[in-house]
Amino acid sequence: MATPFCLSPEVDAALSTGKPIVALESTIISHGLPRPDNERIGQEIEQAVRDGGAVPATIAVLDGVIHVGLTPPELLILARNEAIVKASTRDLGVLIARGVCGSTTVASTAAIAHRAGIAVFATGGLGGVHRVAYDESADLHALAQTPMVVVCAGVKSILDVPATLERLETLGVVVLGVGTHRFPGFYLRDSGQPVPWRVDSAREVADIWRARTSLGLQPAIVAALPLPAEDAIEPSVHDQVLLQGLAEAKRTGVEGGDVTPFLLAYFHEATHGATLTANVKLVLRNAKFAAEVAVELADGSP
Repeated sequence: MATPFCLSPEVDAALSTGKPIVALESTIISHGLPRPDNERIGQEIEQAVRDGGAVPATIAVLDGVIHVGLTPPELLILARNEAIVKASTRDLGVLIARGVCGSTTVASTAAIAHRAGIAVFATGGLGGVHRVAYDESADLHALAQTPMVVVCAGVKSILDVPATLERLETLGVVVLGVGTHRFPGFYLRDSGQPVPWRVDSAREVADIWRARTSLGLQPAIVAALPLPAEDAIEPSVHDQVLLQGLAEAKRTGVEGGDVTPFLLAYFHEATHGATLTANVKLVLRNAKFAAEVAVELADGSP
C-alpha cells in the first residue's frame, strides 16, 4: 500500500519551481499553545516564514493522510480538535493505517520534510536527555539520521543540556550558535554551555549546509538562535520554578514522556504567562531566520 502523502497546492508549486520552503511542526499548535491563542499564533508562525521570503509547510496527519502544507481550514482542525494525537516517527504508521489525525513532533516533521524534499525546518526548542530517570527524546535520533537545517532556540531548558549536547556530538550533529558563542536554552538566552561553532548570518548556515551535503553527511545541522536579553526569562526565576516543577512532578507521579508537557504547563502557570510569551517570540524569530536560510539555499550562489 502506497503511503498517503499530500502536498498543499502552494508547497507543490514551490517544490516544482525551486522556491524556498520552511517546514513547520504542528505539535506546537495542537499541544504546545493554549486554546484559542494557538489558532492565531499558528497563522503568525506561517506569516513569519512568508516575511522571511519563503513558503511555510506546516506538517500534520489528517484522517490518515500526511499533509505537507496546510490550508487555513486544515490548520483550524489542529487548533480546535482536542483529540489530535501527538505523533512522533514511531506513531506515523499507526495513524495512517487507522485513518486518524495527528500533529507532528520535531522527529516526525523532520522525517516527512526530508522525504518531501524540504531542507530547512523551524521549531521552538528541541527535545533531548531528561534530568530525571533516563529518558531521551526521539528528536536526537531523528537529527542524527536526517540531513536538514533545523533552526531552534536550543533545547528545552528543563532538560539536561550538557548531556544532550554530548549526545548530539556523539551522533554527529553539528551545532551552530547564531550570533552567539553560548548555547541557548529555550526560555534562557544562555543555557550555561558553549557552542562548538558560531555563525552570524543565514548565508553562513547555507554555506555549511552545502559543504556537508557535498560530503554526503547525513546528520542535521542545528542552528541555535537565542532570544534577545529583554525577551528571555531571568535565570534565577527559571531555576527556582524548575526546581519546584520537578518536585511537583515527582510528588504527583509524573514520569517519562509526560514530564516535559507537565513542566512546560507548570512554568506557564508559575510565571503568569511569561514563559508562553517567550515561547511565542522565539518561535517567530526562528521561523523568520529559517526562511532566510531557505532563501540562501534556493539562491544557490557560492
